[in-house]
Amino acid sequence: MSKEFILKALKPFSLLFLAGMLHAQHHQHHHATNLSPQKNLAVTKRSNQPKEKDFYKLVNIGLPSDLILEGGGICAIPNGRIAVSTRRGEIWIVENPYSLDYDNRPSFRRFARGLHEILGLRYHDGSFYVAQRGELTKLTDTDGDGEADRYDCVSSLPTVGHYHEYSYGPVFDSEGNMVVSLNVAFGSVDWYNAKSYAPWRGWVIKVKPDGEIIPWAAGVRSPCGIGVGPEGKVFYTENQGDWVGSGYFTVLEKGDFMANPASLNWADSPGSTVLARKEMIQDFRKPMFEVKKEIPSLRLPSVWLPHGVLGVSTSDFVLDSMGGRFGPFEGQFLIGDQGQSKISRVYLEKVNGVYQGCAFGFREGFASGVLRQCWGSDGSMFVAQTNRGWASTGPAPFALQRLIWAGKTPFEMKTVQARTDGFEIQFTLPVDSASVFDSEIWNVSSFTYNYHQKYGSPVVREGKCPLKAIRLSADKMSVRLVLDSMRQFFIHEIKAPGLLSADGYELLHSSAYYTLNEIPLGQKADINSAEWKKPKQKLVVKPQKKNMDLSTSPKPGTLTSGIQGFTVKKTMKQLNQMPASWITGPDKTIQLGTTPGMRFDKAEIEAKPGQKIRFVFNNYDDMQHNFVLGKPKSADKIGEAAAKLGIQGNKMDYVPDMGLVLYNTGIVEPGNSETIWFEVPPFEGNYDFVCTMPGHYMIMRGVLKVKK
Repeated sequence: MSKEFILKALKPFSLLFLAGMLHAQHHQHHHATNLSPQKNLAVTKRSNQPKEKDFYKLVNIGLPSDLILEGGGICAIPNGRIAVSTRRGEIWIVENPYSLDYDNRPSFRRFARGLHEILGLRYHDGSFYVAQRGELTKLTDTDGDGEADRYDCVSSLPTVGHYHEYSYGPVFDSEGNMVVSLNVAFGSVDWYNAKSYAPWRGWVIKVKPDGEIIPWAAGVRSPCGIGVGPEGKVFYTENQGDWVGSGYFTVLEKGDFMANPASLNWADSPGSTVLARKEMIQDFRKPMFEVKKEIPSLRLPSVWLPHGVLGVSTSDFVLDSMGGRFGPFEGQFLIGDQGQSKISRVYLEKVNGVYQGCAFGFREGFASGVLRQCWGSDGSMFVAQTNRGWASTGPAPFALQRLIWAGKTPFEMKTVQARTDGFEIQFTLPVDSASVFDSEIWNVSSFTYNYHQKYGSPVVREGKCPLKAIRLSADKMSVRLVLDSMRQFFIHEIKAPGLLSADGYELLHSSAYYTLNEIPLGQKADINSAEWKKPKQKLVVKPQKKNMDLSTSPKPGTLTSGIQGFTVKKTMKQLNQMPASWITGPDKTIQLGTTPGMRFDKAEIEAKPGQKIRFVFNNYDDMQHNFVLGKPKSADKIGEAAAKLGIQGNKMDYVPDMGLVLYNTGIVEPGNSETIWFEVPPFEGNYDFVCTMPGHYMIMRGVLKVKK
């Protein structure tokens, strides 16, 4: 990498920072090229492990104090400017968006107003095109005064006015058609189950320049991201919900049926090419690949994004086509998540004519919910954000930020490619040859989700994929894994948390999730040849069991004094029946509910020390929630621990096994309730309660005030 290139990429940063970075890069290169493989010594893990922010910097674009920029769309326009559309129906032009100089700050000028919740924005042939709630609209500034004076309806988008009937897009295909995705609505009684009250709701459509609607594919639920990818094909992102086990990113061919049957109300309408019919759908409660045998037009997702691990509310995506100006991931997709305020990364490949690939973590910590992204002229990424109506882990109600590559290469699994008997992993930096053959480094397993009416799905049919052999390439940039078993149609989790680079750095993201729709054809590896090694097995010495002194053990469920106040035996944290010892019944009943937008309906509840409580938790929201009561000032620690449960979270009701947790419900489905029984702690204080479902704990919390 030349100094001139780095200077260009890092123009906004100080020369002092640049000089330090160049020195560090020179030292890193010198150290890597002088490693002595003959000594075969394990590289020591460095104490100063870098973070995401060390490689990708987030820069806030300051907004005027009176501007509510709830970004629903974003695009680059001529002369280095950026345009942002908002959920409040406006379009703003950002002048000088790259400046970090306080005296030469970006400025904002309103281009259009009076539209209805714009959730997509494109600039094409001198005009803006937007998908608002009930219309695909073209906006033009004909007199050159910097404000739209023509609002032309390209096509009406059917709607009954339900709040969930969002419209996303458009994007232009190679023929000049506009691609738009249309959300479903919900019912009145079973309002968390998708409904399609208006034609083509729950569909992806194409709109010709003259406004004619071409029904393209059905079965979508909340298809927030829409775009044109490899071979000019339509791709989109889906959100977890009813009939959708987890979010995903997938190709979409004409006539496909994705998953949600609400859209099939219109399958017999003129123009429909979808072969699936509503009467074919039942509450299957088995994986999609098995259902596909009965419904051939059902499209299997190209790449699953495991819920709670790589997001909870999948949003927009962009293709890294920046020619290396955004780092080492050219040709990969960067996919936003609104609920967890993050961006994930997807490597896509085609195997046996089928798109599939691998998903990785990329960058967390955005100020609000990531909804839309676009590329700037310098190769940085602009990110339009909002939490309005949905909430997000990023606490700001809205934000506009810029993500900039700092010029340093993180140690990452760059790609994971399927092989006939395993996977081949390419890295961004050379791998330490000693740690790579340690059997404890690698952990490969597989799982999938059920296809059923229920909101989301737990991880099902888990299985281990034992590692048989490993091969490290001569340049130490790739590792080939041969597995004892490959499971077609399953998501394969590949974890290598102890793997080190040649310079002793850990992987920035140590887990990868490969969706194996097809197993490549070809000859299996000869693992008995010299280039292959069997993973080293470590001798595990099991400690001797000690007899437990029952005389000092508390009785199950009793409260005991201690350094941290008290402890509660885990088995008593979720009692769904009144204890038999409560002869006179509970002392008090407490009701707590949820409201749409990930909120508890009360921020405070009260009780007296030692009271016997009947606690009723009612979920009125359109997504799953739980209730976890913890010790004082424990909400963040409990929430962070729940976020690290990964694919095991659903089995544990997203309740971490830790002493800070006092009592909890299980996962409560939309429209359902759960009752638990517990005794209030004997000490006065403010006890945190929180929902620990992925992405919820930052905002969904309250306090139980215990006082005499």
